[in-house]
Amino acid sequence: MPPKVNPLKLNKLQLKTLAILQELAGDPGITERDETTGGTRITGIPQPHGNHFHVGARVAMTSDATGLTNEGVWLALVRKGLAAAGVFPFSIVITPGGLAYETGIRDQILHGSDH
Repeated sequence: MPPKVNPLKLNKLQLKTLAILQELAGDPGITERDETTGGTRITGIPQPHGNHFHVGARVAMTSDATGLTNEGVWLALVRKGLAAAGVFPFSIVITPGGLAYETGIRDQILHGSDH
């Protein structure tokens, strides 16, 4: 039997936020290994310019990233074990489980950059 899609029942905003955080976790310029959790600490949340912002080599629409500035979304990811407490809204730790979680929407919200 194939694995269940979205087994933790994340809502759409939580899924979008996690997909963006997963992409940010791959950027060595804004991340560091968190020895306590085994996860990846994201220390630089990008700021939007206009209707989009850069997420590593990709681009996300600002409208898909409202969870990055929503403390409730961050707390939900922590509660579900996908993140460990950080300093909202400056840094967050994505746990190994959070890095591996299949959101199913990565390619829908993260686009190739044209600049």
